Amino acid sequence: MPTDTTPLFHPVKLGDLTIANRFVMAPLTRCRAINHIPNDLMAEYYTQRASAGLIITECTMVTPQTSAFGNDPGIYSLEQVEGWKKVTESVHQAGGKIFLQIWHAGRAAHPLLNDGKEAVSASAIAIDGETQTPEGKQPYTVPHELTKEEIANIVLDFRKAAANAMAAGFDGVEVHGANGYLIDQFLRDSANQRTDEYGGSIENRARFLTEVLEAVTDEIGGGCVGLRLSPLNSFNSMKDSHPTYWISYLAEHVNRFNLAYLHVMRADFFGLQQADVIPIAREHFKGHLMVNMGYNAEEAAEVIANNLADSVAFGTGFLANPDLPARVKAGAELNAPDQDTFYTSDAKGYTDYPFMKA
Repeated sequence: MPTDTTPLFHPVKLGDLTIANRFVMAPLTRCRAINHIPNDLMAEYYTQRASAGLIITECTMVTPQTSAFGNDPGIYSLEQVEGWKKVTESVHQAGGKIFLQIWHAGRAAHPLLNDGKEAVSASAIAIDGETQTPEGKQPYTVPHELTKEEIANIVLDFRKAAANAMAAGFDGVEVHGANGYLIDQFLRDSANQRTDEYGGSIENRARFLTEVLEAVTDEIGGGCVGLRLSPLNSFNSMKDSHPTYWISYLAEHVNRFNLAYLHVMRADFFGLQQADVIPIAREHFKGHLMVNMGYNAEEAAEVIANNLADSVAFGTGFLANPDLPARVKAGAELNAPDQDTFYTSDAKGYTDYPFMKA
């Protein structure tokens, strides 16, 4: 192989955990949680990938009627906690570690997916374009601008979700602050036009995130909590006027919480916004830095060898290769991901990707 991938196989401390290698399975929406309840098929899928140093689950709703995808899982009911227990017990039996990504979709949640419930956001600004609903593709709706009381209640939803995650046997949680969902809608100025203490300056726009992190770390301890941010990603009609200052401020700001890690997406799905944000995050964040988006094993190993990050999250690599670390170690060919089955509802393209032949 052109590059030595050995650095990917070194164990590393990540908050309260030591993980066996630097391969992290990135959070991947897969829409297999029928009626929002985790199930045996999901347990099989995550267990197949337990050779990752850490698995981060797909985004998981902290409160009802906030679905953006239809069959996305939740963590707000006893039935969901019991469903997730099957997943965590199976992953742990296979020697894996697993964090639950906790999430509120905000304005990305369509009323037609949520019994008619109105979407909410930092400001009454809709996402451009359409989304898939039970009635076919429909335009996104203009969300209700959250009141301060409603914001406080959602902070409590995140706290309860973290407690439920630990009750379900997870090793920790990742707070989803990326990709144009509710926390990101507060953080970036294209979606947040508020004039109260939750809008305007980056200090104010970060207030909701700060309150969520205060609640979640108070509930389960900072060493069990990660945070994902996407300074550049324009997905879900997102943009910030000053993305490099934005990431420098937030990376410094969250040091107070002694988080297990900061997970930074380095690019924009659509290539509209460009900057070199990872070195800025590395400079300002004092803990474990996890990076993501388009890394192959060779580049990931180089990043770790040069101390530019501490771990690398792989998305479609793990989606299509349940045994990704073993394949990388052997220099074996990788399975190609089948995009047509990313968001379907059965085992095809989910648990049937082949393992490497011995």
